[in-house]
Amino acid sequence: MIRSRIASVGSYTPSRVVTNDDLAQIMDTSDEWIVQRTGIKERRWVEEGEDNSDLALQASLTAIERAGLEKSDIDMIVLSTLSPDHDFPGTACFLQAKLGLSGIPALDIRQQCSGFIYGLSIADHFVRGGTAKNVLVVGSEVHSRGLEKNTRGRDVTVLFGDGAGAVVVSACEVKNSETDPHLFSTHLHADGSHAKALWLPAPGAALGGSERITSEMIREGKHYPQMNGKRVFASAVKKMSEAVGEALTANEFPLEKVDLFLFHQANLRINEAVAQQLKIPWERVYNTIHRFGNTTAATIPIGMDEAIKEGKLKKGMVVGVAAFGSGFTWASGLFRY
Repeated sequence: MIRSRIASVGSYTPSRVVTNDDLAQIMDTSDEWIVQRTGIKERRWVEEGEDNSDLALQASLTAIERAGLEKSDIDMIVLSTLSPDHDFPGTACFLQAKLGLSGIPALDIRQQCSGFIYGLSIADHFVRGGTAKNVLVVGSEVHSRGLEKNTRGRDVTVLFGDGAGAVVVSACEVKNSETDPHLFSTHLHADGSHAKALWLPAPGAALGGSERITSEMIREGKHYPQMNGKRVFASAVKKMSEAVGEALTANEFPLEKVDLFLFHQANLRINEAVAQQLKIPWERVYNTIHRFGNTTAATIPIGMDEAIKEGKLKKGMVVGVAAFGSGFTWASGLFRY
């Protein structure tokens, strides 16, 4: 039976560390305030000259090398980001050029925090359908250049960091589903009726005027992210919990046999609430938000890489993943690594 598996993982985060105390120098906040509400201690922000596709390139090269492949073995690129190098073309094309892989499909997806699992699902279907043998799935973000770095933007700005994570999804033959590494299933959802609870209003072609952005919009901060924090928090806990249950039910797999849970890193308090609601022992939930903040599409692959480095994730383990984000979108998956 031909299935897909995560053959390797790579990640890259900028060297510049921005602490909560650093942010307190430019806005009305404190380390205590941020940690209490989010669990974040620090995040990484890019230096001058580092772009989204540069971060994606470093994570991708590591993942390809660890898979024991050459770059030419990659059949397709799927990249998720909400902070592209440019409005168009897609950042996957810029990454493709830097990898020197002209000719293969390069696809951008915009599912924000759920983007990595959406990308994993796309890769899984291409592999199972026989169209591709090795798909590079990337989540990469440079948030720091699009944040309002003052007290007005504080509630959003303190959350986000820059970084990239990548995996190679490869075809495999599963002879024994109880031991062989493979992706069991993914489960994708969205509800656009909540789109404006977490969004970037401008620039845009749907603003009713003749311009995509105006000086008035800039004065009002419409070109910075806007968030209804309470609605996002409550919806994230509910939908992520449901999505984890959906993945377990679909595979008739008991929760207690999942070795590790990798949840999207938006807010540590969200993940604590999900674990409590599902009765998941906290030691089986791996988190990186205290070090990297919310890197949106990159949080899960960065978490995988860090868990491997720390010996928390080992070959043969069963992993549950779930995410929730702007759109609203949410997703889950289950795989044996």
